[in-house]
Amino acid sequence: MGEEEEQALTPAIQPGGAASAATRAPRPGSIPVPDALNLVLKSLDDAKAEDIVPIDIAGKSPLGDHMVVASGRSHRHVSAIADRLIQDLKDHDIYPRVEGLPNCDWVLIDAGDIVVHVFRPEVRSFYNLEKMWQIEALNAPALADA
Repeated sequence: MGEEEEQALTPAIQPGGAASAATRAPRPGSIPVPDALNLVLKSLDDAKAEDIVPIDIAGKSPLGDHMVVASGRSHRHVSAIADRLIQDLKDHDIYPRVEGLPNCDWVLIDAGDIVVHVFRPEVRSFYNLEKMWQIEALNAPALADA
């Protein structure tokens, strides 16, 4: 078994020593990236996430191919959106890594080539991630000409 396969099968260990299914590495190649992106967008829409913004970061960042930013109306709504997305991903054999679920101000769901950020509106406007990535996309052609 190669090192990449072994890492994908090895669950992340929680501080208490127990491995959680929600923190296992995504399985490479479980479904194609466009299908996974459609799954993420549908799940967010079904959970009534607001202001869903998919951002193509392929070739711009080693983080993945796509970033999706969405908002929930409250802590409880952010939690419900994240829980539904995590379950939908697991149903398709994608086991994301999750950060921020206990507080639900900003939940980051790393599904391999797709990274999802679910924010409360106040937190989203403070960090303004989509603006940062859109500015980079707008400046990229100008930088290429220089």
